[in-house]
Amino acid sequence: MDGTSKDGLASIDVGVDIGGTFTDIVCRRPGEPMRIVKLPTTKGDPSRAVLEAVRYMVDTWGVQPADIARFLHGTTIATNAVLERKGARIGLITSRGFRDVLEIGREMRQKLYGIILEPETPVFLAPGARRKEATEQMSAQGEIVVPLDEASVLKAAEELVAEGVEAIAVAYIFSFLNPVHERRTRELIAARHPGLMISLSSDVDPAFREYERTVVTAFDAYMKPVVDRYLQHLESGLATAGVSAPLQVMQSRGGLAGTAVARQRPVRLFMSGPAAGVIGGTIVGLMAGRRNLITIDIGGTSSDIALVDRGEPIIRPEGKIAGFPVRVPMVDVNAIGSGGGSIAWLDGAGGLRVGPESAGSDPGPACYGRGGERATVTDASLVLGYLDPGFFAGGSVKLDPELARRAIERTIATPLGLGVEEAALGIHRVVNAQMVEGIRLVSIRQGMDPRQFTLVALGGAGPLHATALSADLGIASIVIPRHPGVLSAAGLLAARIEHEVSAAFPRRVKGLDLGEVRRALDALDRQCAALMAEEKVRPEEVGVRYCADTWYVGQSYYLEVPLHLDDPDPAGRLYKDFLAQHEQVYGYATQNPAAIVNLRAIHQTGGSDSLSEGAYVPSGGDPRKPSRQIRVASSAQPLAAQIYDRAAMPVGMTIAGPAVIEQFDTTTLLEPEWKATVLADGNLLLERTS
Repeated sequence: MDGTSKDGLASIDVGVDIGGTFTDIVCRRPGEPMRIVKLPTTKGDPSRAVLEAVRYMVDTWGVQPADIARFLHGTTIATNAVLERKGARIGLITSRGFRDVLEIGREMRQKLYGIILEPETPVFLAPGARRKEATEQMSAQGEIVVPLDEASVLKAAEELVAEGVEAIAVAYIFSFLNPVHERRTRELIAARHPGLMISLSSDVDPAFREYERTVVTAFDAYMKPVVDRYLQHLESGLATAGVSAPLQVMQSRGGLAGTAVARQRPVRLFMSGPAAGVIGGTIVGLMAGRRNLITIDIGGTSSDIALVDRGEPIIRPEGKIAGFPVRVPMVDVNAIGSGGGSIAWLDGAGGLRVGPESAGSDPGPACYGRGGERATVTDASLVLGYLDPGFFAGGSVKLDPELARRAIERTIATPLGLGVEEAALGIHRVVNAQMVEGIRLVSIRQGMDPRQFTLVALGGAGPLHATALSADLGIASIVIPRHPGVLSAAGLLAARIEHEVSAAFPRRVKGLDLGEVRRALDALDRQCAALMAEEKVRPEEVGVRYCADTWYVGQSYYLEVPLHLDDPDPAGRLYKDFLAQHEQVYGYATQNPAAIVNLRAIHQTGGSDSLSEGAYVPSGGDPRKPSRQIRVASSAQPLAAQIYDRAAMPVGMTIAGPAVIEQFDTTTLLEPEWKATVLADGNLLLERTS
């Protein structure tokens, strides 16, 4: 694969997405078919799989590292640091009297009927001994009431350094209105301890509500050393391998950023991989002429579900990681612990449960033959006849049906008094029910009826479950991408470089001073422009848009509403759009006064409305393969399913279920009462026939 363009410039784009079981790699040069491969994720050090991918591309595809123009990466390193509690040892400095904000939290419980109460605030980030106070005070208008006592800052920092912290989070009251004390605190600590990493709440989350602001700032500090080491190690490895292209990583909002910016704001790397999948799924849906989409990315460990409204992924102003609030704008992805590697088990009452524990890639499902002894969804899929044991992941992973049967029989079937096939069907029905509830959550929560949407199924296991999920939800059409198993990696290649900066702006919408709004946005634009400059992007290549976090006066939660300064009446348009969005999300809207909470500037450049996979050219020959018996929930008896080789299916070909369509990176199950048509771009359109 010659990667040099005619003018001698590097032209190969590489996207790498790390999942819980597989690391997906796509390699693309304009005018040539996209090349894909899946490699097992390397636990402990995910960057090893990335470097192994580079070696694979060199050895198998003949890629010259120097010819790589872009190297794009979706990573779970930030999320895993929180989930596995493997972040840095940090300290927290607050305004005097507020050191316990992190522990007090909000007066709400997620588990109302739990008998054993556990802390629902992230105290593990900074226990009491590592929370210090500094003397300072700002007013609610951002005016200095008590000047910063620099001696108290240095004393707090010395005590935290003595506790062995790698990073310090600083969260002062009302610093989002006036950050001068926080910035001076950073200067003082950096001068005394230059190697210490520091996160300021006025940089990370300049908005009101001290608990949420403190939490997200503490998480930023918690991940900063981990993300810094990971990116440094990966960049060093890529340089050693001869890759000179800059490394860019996916952010939670769905935009790419260079590593220098990612190191500054690591908290924005949550949902890095899933965000790329939503971008890829959106493009595939638009290619099929569908603008209202529900994407479901089913991998080995989890299912990531998102909603796309009129061609745009829904962005939420905050999310939750491990049950804790993280106030960072992110693609509205509902991640649930249901995937191909999810382990089936029986609870204390003998009920069948699936997940969230996963067998991962090591040892993997029982059928992998690597020592796994507990039944998983993949084992059930093999027993039900959906998977070809010799063609899983294109034949790179050989499956053992007997090991799968024995695991299901021993752990599920025998204890429940069922046959092995019935137990396998039960595993599928349980995991499908969990995914259906996840889809209802992202759709109905937004005021959307899932029956009015098209499902886009991606991930290694997405197409296997798509028809069952759609039947339960009343969804009539499904789009299966050409390369669903690596669509998150492919989505990286289509993503934009994006930087977003926000600031508190508490003002009533009625009587809004537009001059004041423009001055505030100018300040945000300067910050975004500085971030773009670090990416070496020219100003004339950047598109800009604005949003205002808006709520009813006295309300507790806000909505992100586009702000159109070019409208004849920007404030009136904002209010009208807010009412429409409130009606959609909450089911009602009133004419009560509204107020802006925060202003947000979003700068974007690049990106594509195509995955640039190259023209779809079938491999030729008969796409039909020998049929085999499968079991589905809608039939009490086994069914004879025709097996198809997707790579050989010509454009326009239509087949009816029951059928199984096999390809390198996934398997599509076409249940009875469904048909599939090959579209011109190689994607599949599945439609319900009754």
